[in-house]
Amino acid sequence: MTLRLIRLILWVGIAVAAGIAMTPLVWLLAASLKAPEDLFSYTFFSPNPSLKNFVDLFTQVDFLRYFVNSVFVSCASVVIQLFFSSLAGYALAKYEFRGKYALTLLMLATMLIPGQVTLAPTYELLYHLGWIDTYWALLVPGAVSVFGIFLFRQAILSVPTELIHAARVDGASEFGIYWQIVMPTVRPMVGAFVLIAFMGQWNSFLWPQIVLHSAERFTLPIALTQMVGIYQQQYGMLMAGTLLSILPVIILFLLLQKEFVAGLTSGAVKG
Repeated sequence: MTLRLIRLILWVGIAVAAGIAMTPLVWLLAASLKAPEDLFSYTFFSPNPSLKNFVDLFTQVDFLRYFVNSVFVSCASVVIQLFFSSLAGYALAKYEFRGKYALTLLMLATMLIPGQVTLAPTYELLYHLGWIDTYWALLVPGAVSVFGIFLFRQAILSVPTELIHAARVDGASEFGIYWQIVMPTVRPMVGAFVLIAFMGQWNSFLWPQIVLHSAERFTLPIALTQMVGIYQQQYGMLMAGTLLSILPVIILFLLLQKEFVAGLTSGAVKG
């Protein structure tokens, strides 16, 4: 078997696997373009495609408000998590202090605690703070990501300590070293973490469903579930809303895919 034939077989296999992986997305696109009477009549595309589902989505439901809510909450959460996680990761990677190893182990141990266990005490704390039904309840509890701290610690370990010492000799402040030297050096990890954090917040459903009570503050995952009624199911609008809701994640992944791969691989082997 020649090398060319082997490559051809591999490419065919990859194409088949990609086609299978893309089938749900193609079906979602096809379902969003079907009229209500065609929704269960055709497996994929209908001979009479229609944009009625998208029109109804913006006229019958305040979809644009929910979309803007999700964008705001996700972007704000990413910025906050990126700032605090990278700062903590920098401290754990380049500063020496008593209890550093024990603190690192304790932080990693908290990742073993299921998030559902902390829902009740977190809700009670936010209730006493008066933050229920506000975006503070979504942003503050997740302001620091232990997973993000560990990722940045692993990446910043690769930054030469001599470079940091040279910056101090030149009169750079500690925050200046972090902002102007360390962060640009670990840019791939920044891209990887931004993508991971954005996807996590964008798709978050359980916690926003618990703390948000006003419809005008709902994010997209909550709004989409409201389309599933008791006596009537608006499947066409639901498919259209789902299709639009995954577009920001797809676009962000296409923009950050190189940083995502480079960031995870750069921090995976550092100890």
